[in-house]
Amino acid sequence: MPTVELGAENFESTVTDNEIVLVDFWASWCGPCRQFSPIYDAASEEHPEIVFGKVNTEAEQALAGAANITSIPTLMAFKKGNLVFSQPGALPAPALKQVIDAVVDLDIDKALAEQASKESGE
Repeated sequence: MPTVELGAENFESTVTDNEIVLVDFWASWCGPCRQFSPIYDAASEEHPEIVFGKVNTEAEQALAGAANITSIPTLMAFKKGNLVFSQPGALPAPALKQVIDAVVDLDIDKALAEQASKESGE
């Protein structure tokens, strides 16, 4: 599936309405962003079951601010609406594949239960 442009109007619904969503925060003037873009686009074609979104930080400054984006590119991964990965920097294809595999394999329900247990002091 090709990447989807995300903005303030569709970011939250995209993240919450899909099982897995990867989001690339980028800008047109950013060299590493331009290097990462074809790698990200190729991964989106290889994984049609995952939503790959892009946020143009120049056009969506408020959204980038709300997401605490301090450097670009930044890749975020959400599973069942929960942020499970966030890292700045352009990833090479093998590293992006590792992130995708880890997110797919993550048992988010178990992870959330463990986190809740730790926070309640059990």
